[in-house]
Amino acid sequence: MSIFIDETICNGCKGLPEARCERICPGDLCYRKENTKAAIRDQSACWTCASCVKECPVQAIELRLPFQICSSGSSLKARLKRDKTIWTVWDAEGHQEEFIIRTRWLKGD
Repeated sequence: MSIFIDETICNGCKGLPEARCERICPGDLCYRKENTKAAIRDQSACWTCASCVKECPVQAIELRLPFQICSSGSSLKARLKRDKTIWTVWDAEGHQEEFIIRTRWLKGD
């Protein structure tokens, strides 16, 4: 598995002292390039924990899934909501499926 950062979507978390992916990466692998877009230092050192995928507010980061798990070209993105993470999986043909995982329980739940 590998992390892919789409520079056409990434906004570098403008206005923040460091990008959110840069702040959250446990391996200190994400950083901002000179053009302020996020990048990963070394794919082979990535733990594929998906912290950066979940943290990206504009969905510029995706986890590319190996063909042994899914067909070639499959990917996984996450959107954080207040109380859940919505994971979207795309297959090679462009079909998608969503999975919702509660991330915290709100008062009254």
